[in-house]
Amino acid sequence: MVKDAVAVRFAQLCRERHIKYNELATLSGVTPSTVYSMMDPARRDISVTTVKKLCDGLDITLGAFFSAPVFDELEQEIR
Repeated sequence: MVKDAVAVRFAQLCRERHIKYNELATLSGVTPSTVYSMMDPARRDISVTTVKKLCDGLDITLGAFFSAPVFDELEQEIR
């Protein structure tokens, strides 16, 4: 699912940059609960606006964020 891939991608970026989810929240101007909710499989709905804020906090574009193998491997949602 797309929301799983979004969480995987943010987790990957945090690991690569050696930052914790609290730091991601601070850098992005969102609450830590927003980031932790996104990472929680049971509560992972996230808006495009939030994704953009998190990308801004990491100083990457939306294009760079979504240009990752985890998104290329997604199955088609509509059948």
